[in-house]
Amino acid sequence: MTNEQTVRHWHALYVRSRAEKKVLQQLEDMGVKAYLPLVTKMKQWSDRRKKIEEPLFKSYVFVFSNAKEYIPILNVYGVLKFVSFEKQPVVVPENQILAIKKFVDDYERGEGYKMMNNDELKKGQMVRIITGPMKGLKGRLESIEKKRHLIVFIDVVGQSIPVHLPRAKVEPVYEEEK
Repeated sequence: MTNEQTVRHWHALYVRSRAEKKVLQQLEDMGVKAYLPLVTKMKQWSDRRKKIEEPLFKSYVFVFSNAKEYIPILNVYGVLKFVSFEKQPVVVPENQILAIKKFVDDYERGEGYKMMNNDELKKGQMVRIITGPMKGLKGRLESIEKKRHLIVFIDVVGQSIPVHLPRAKVEPVYEEEK
């Protein structure tokens, strides 16, 4: 057996909608190391409010696996496929998994989500991302939601993509910096 078939890497699984927790439990029962980033959110129904844990990435679960384990993992109820490129499961670098874990920890502790002065930010203003994997990117502030979350449009290869960020993750870009 080749070394490539036994070396484990992180991979992303695409799973059935709302089946993430069940898939995680089945994978763990099989002895497969798996990770489902969960965040606690307050949900409002017509008759009550409740804190619930929901996946950070809906329909995705990360697994630490090798080529020998692909078929048994694909046979888990709820797993649809490995996220692939050119028919090969994409390797998710360990540092990205660690960054996701750090983000979830910060989110749960409220770090980066502290209320900050929004008076200094205005719709249409240029802002810079100051932390995380997109650190240093600049974009135009599209909207401020609930005083803590921002939608920033960042131009990438001629296309604008919306990025949802906590207020504490951006700073204004002043005229002299543009």
